[in-house]
Amino acid sequence: MKAIWLAAACMAFASTGASAQDYPTRAISMVVPYAPGGSTDGLARIVANAMSKNLGQTVVVENLGGGGTMIGNQKVTRATPDGYTITFGNMGSLAIAPSLYPKSNFDPRRDMVGVGLVATVPMVLSVSKASGIQTLPEFVSRLHAKPNSLNVGNAGSGSTSHIAAANFLHVTQSQGMQIPYRGAGPAISDLMAGTVDAVIDQTVTMIPLHEGGRVRALAVASPARLPQMPDVPTFAEAGVPAFDMSVWNGIAAPAGTPAAVVKRLETALAAALKDPAVRESLDKLAAQAPTPQQEGAAAFQALIARDVPRYEELIRVANVTVN
Repeated sequence: MKAIWLAAACMAFASTGASAQDYPTRAISMVVPYAPGGSTDGLARIVANAMSKNLGQTVVVENLGGGGTMIGNQKVTRATPDGYTITFGNMGSLAIAPSLYPKSNFDPRRDMVGVGLVATVPMVLSVSKASGIQTLPEFVSRLHAKPNSLNVGNAGSGSTSHIAAANFLHVTQSQGMQIPYRGAGPAISDLMAGTVDAVIDQTVTMIPLHEGGRVRALAVASPARLPQMPDVPTFAEAGVPAFDMSVWNGIAAPAGTPAAVVKRLETALAAALKDPAVRESLDKLAAQAPTPQQEGAAAFQALIARDVPRYEELIRVANVTVN
């Protein structure tokens, strides 16, 4: 009986090793916990396409918005940890969500394993043309003059745009009416339509809209003006230096994913980030690729571990709540 058990164990070990070594042999699902059309979704599609070339298998972007990113997160954490279901998330889904949804018992430090940082992206505050607002001081004055008179759309409770807006209202000591959507895409559609007055989101979505004249960008959270939108001042230039928020985006897999599989994904991501077409796409959107010190699974896992308590404190200080 003991010999049979040992033989079975050896066969299982050999099978696991072989599967990790052969990985991938089929398509990979990259879960984005937001609706299509937003910043994270846009970056995911750029990177998924490039990783597919390196992996020799299609990386399929699967949008699962809603639930404050927890629908997408749960899909990944409950998946078989074999590398065929991964997530492309950001600090909203991988660092902020645990503090906003404690009942979910989700902890990315325990439930996920980092694959790698993809890009860090500045936030931009934009207003609708219908609002008539021209500058950031005018926007803040309106917030102070008539509290909650301006609607601020966001990508959903717990999203980076939600936390960014809460942080902005906190540092300006003002009040605005936050309107949650199932992703940045729907929020920005309503911003263009004038249904909401403002949205704070990443440059990935805001640069093309500002360039096309569909929304008016008021300020960008960067140390200096961006060459991609030189007419837009920084928050410091526009009078709100206390707001300085950029968003990191990255890839993670379920905890328990074999180290060899994580390494293969890490290698494919590194190759994607060296692809000239990917670098050009990131540059156009003012998305900063990781430095050599920021690259890789270990560095990304450390970033997640650093930011979970960091945003827990911000959420407490700014008194951020979700329904």
